[in-house]
Amino acid sequence: MISLTSPVETWAHRWRAGAKLGALCLATMALFAMGSVVGHAVAFALMLALYAAPGLVFFRAGMARLRMLWPFLAIIVIWHIVTATPGQGAVIALRLVTAVGLANLVTMTTRLSDMIGVVRWLAAPLRRFGVSTRALELGIALVIRFTPMLAGKGTQLARAWRARSARRPGWRIVLPFTLCAIDDAEHVADAIKARGGV
Repeated sequence: MISLTSPVETWAHRWRAGAKLGALCLATMALFAMGSVVGHAVAFALMLALYAAPGLVFFRAGMARLRMLWPFLAIIVIWHIVTATPGQGAVIALRLVTAVGLANLVTMTTRLSDMIGVVRWLAAPLRRFGVSTRALELGIALVIRFTPMLAGKGTQLARAWRARSARRPGWRIVLPFTLCAIDDAEHVADAIKARGGV
C-alpha cells in the first residue's frame, strides 16, 4: 500500500497530504463506529465513486490493488456462513474493503515527499528537545522505496527456482533473498555516507 502510485493525475493530487491523511483517519474511525450493513454499503459505494471520478484508467488501477483482499474476504464469508451470522460478516467484509480502498486512494494520490513532509511536521515537537528527525524521515522514504523492490526480487527468485525445480520454492529462497536485501542495504548505506550521512 505504501508504495502505490497513480497511473494518471487526479483532482486528489492537488489536495494537501495532511488534509488527506486526516480525512482518512476520520473516515476509518467512522467505519469502525458504524455497525449497520446499509451504512457500510453506502460507504463502499462512495469509495467506488471516488475511484470512478478520475476516469476508467484510475478506477481499474485502484480495483486491481484491492484484489489482494480476496483470501481475507473468503475466510470472513466462510466463517460467518458457518456461524450463521451473515450480517456481521457483511459488515466486516465491507468495512475491510472500504478502509483499505480509502487508504490506497490516499497513497495513490500523494507524493512521497508530501508524506515525509507530514511526518516532519508531526515530529516537530521532538526537535525542540534536540532529537533529530532526519533519520526517521529518511527511514520512511527507504521503507517505501525498498518494499516494492524487495517484493520484485522475491518474485524473481521464486521464478528462478521454479525454472530449475518441480518443487515449490518455499523456505529455500529465504537465504538468497536475505543476502539480496543485505547487499542492497549496504549499497544504500554507502551512497548515504558518500553524501554526508544522516
